[in-house]
Amino acid sequence: MSDILEKYKGNGVLEVDFKFIDVPGTWQHFSMPIDALDEKIFSEGIGFDGSSIRGFKSIEDSDTLLIPDTSTLFIDKFCKEKTLSLICDVHDTDLKSYSRDPRGIARRAEKYLKDSGVADTSYWGPEAEFFIFDSLEFSSNPIESYFKISSDEFKTIRNKEGYFPVSPSDTQQDIRAEMVKEMKDLGIEVERHHHEVATAGQAEIDIKYNSLVKQADNMMLYKYIVKNIAKKHGKVAIFMPKPIFGDNGSGMHIHQSLWKDEKNIFADENGYAGLSKEALWYIGGLFKHVNALMAICAPTTNSYKRLVPGYEAPVNLVYSKSNRSAAIRIPMYSKDPKAKRIEFRPPDPSCNPYLAFAALLMAGLDGIGNKIEPGEAVEKDIFELENEEKSKIKSVPGSLEESLNALEKDHEFLIKENVFNEGLIKAYIDYKRKKEIDYVRMRPSPAEFYLYNDV
Repeated sequence: MSDILEKYKGNGVLEVDFKFIDVPGTWQHFSMPIDALDEKIFSEGIGFDGSSIRGFKSIEDSDTLLIPDTSTLFIDKFCKEKTLSLICDVHDTDLKSYSRDPRGIARRAEKYLKDSGVADTSYWGPEAEFFIFDSLEFSSNPIESYFKISSDEFKTIRNKEGYFPVSPSDTQQDIRAEMVKEMKDLGIEVERHHHEVATAGQAEIDIKYNSLVKQADNMMLYKYIVKNIAKKHGKVAIFMPKPIFGDNGSGMHIHQSLWKDEKNIFADENGYAGLSKEALWYIGGLFKHVNALMAICAPTTNSYKRLVPGYEAPVNLVYSKSNRSAAIRIPMYSKDPKAKRIEFRPPDPSCNPYLAFAALLMAGLDGIGNKIEPGEAVEKDIFELENEEKSKIKSVPGSLEESLNALEKDHEFLIKENVFNEGLIKAYIDYKRKKEIDYVRMRPSPAEFYLYNDV
């Protein structure tokens, strides 16, 4: 490590920044001058107050350590002074991985997969959508509550007609291209980018699949880049799932596959849509635990303003090839066995990617271990089914509260081999109920004034 540090000192680096993730899924950080950096930090860690981080420790046992992962270092171009940045793992003072560290949970999920013998690698391809607004104002206090979005695209792109327009309607080609360039410069492989269905600057940048922990790292860096490039241009990027009433929300469809000895075990040319029995059992596991999974994969009250039955939202718990009205789509673009995967469509980009990927993997492995059948595929446009036929198809939960109740009852599949743990599950549920559900439920909204001011 001393050689690396000397190299960066010689290249004019003045600061070192340490990033880590809290339980809800937001990066935290602190910095130091590079001259103050002691090599012992990389083996013995650097201390911080874990009780001040959401979902972490209580005050009577707050001493916590960060150990930087040297494989993650990059030059942070969004700092004025040249800064070397590293993603860190959270540890207790005995140097053991802290049980509530989301990155540690993701690491344990990868180990659980290898130890299971089912596969040795999982690959993840999230498709995150987001909005780039010209401006965003909001307030929430006892006597004032509002939000105001500004976007020139409201004038040029009609609701639900934002998919693939060219300029001048698509006003943000150059901003997305700059985001892509920054991602590529920092080692994230980008496959494509485009305007998404909604108006007001909805965008999608697709990145190439990667292993679980690495892809979760990439997603955090992805969001960091998107938000900072938007700010550079005087705009605001937001990953909230449903900021605009009456238009499409932002999802994060998650492509998944399992590999063993460099072979895709999800592929079988004789199976439905080219899927193996293991892939179908994996789907069965996702469906069995989907209500609990949604508390982690669609983790905000706002998530369920996107996941509304009866509209074009991925709420229908069926699987199907090439079918975007199903919760699980099997992409059919390629016949190459290496490309065979499943796409789970209900999640959104407000989730903590370390927790979401780990939870999906644990549910899928439970499906494989117990050979859970997913039922028959549905090859119809579910949005257009008659009510009687549609009523037979189950949906994802209708609220965060329902999802948290399900997680409270169904999390045994997550805590196998202490991948997740009871303490984290309880802390997560308590935080969401007290800090988010109650906060929203107890406050009057502008919509209620519109409906009830004259009663």
